[in-house]
Amino acid sequence: MSLATLIAAHGYWILALGCLLEGETVLLLAALAAHRGYLNPAAVIAIAAASAFAGNQFFFWLGRRHGIALLERWPALAGRSAEIRRLIERHASLAAVAVRFVYGARVAGPILIGASSMPPLRFTVLNALSAIAWAFLVFGVGWLFGEAAQTVFGHLAHVEGWLLGGLIAALVAWRLLRRHSAKA
Repeated sequence: MSLATLIAAHGYWILALGCLLEGETVLLLAALAAHRGYLNPAAVIAIAAASAFAGNQFFFWLGRRHGIALLERWPALAGRSAEIRRLIERHASLAAVAVRFVYGARVAGPILIGASSMPPLRFTVLNALSAIAWAFLVFGVGWLFGEAAQTVFGHLAHVEGWLLGGLIAALVAWRLLRRHSAKA
């Protein structure tokens, strides 16, 4: 089975699952796959935006129902809560958009906003706008990286599976190191 076949068969559902939470790495890789012609660029952006939107909506409603008590059960999430609460109190609309772009705030942010007095319709609209902007922005970075890689490396189709595997391993290692250093 070729790399193109694997990506075409599994790329969209992996993208959807990855973008429910912290999906930058998955979206960057999907953008690279789209640049190579393995995935449809419009579908990648639409799936990423819809999944990111759905994830934040879920956490907003979880926060609306269970509030701050939920965060107290998970210290890793609660660690960012004081900072996010201050942002919500001062600039609620900005917070609803910004949590998508702040590393480590994608889960805690919507929970805290859900626990706040922000009306659900207002959050839904802001969440939709930020999900679309996020999908286009991260996709664009991935696409540009694909352009740069193609310019530098040319058409290395015979080793692109190894290069993609190395890129995935490097991105996963980077994310794990960031997560580990944030906990320390």
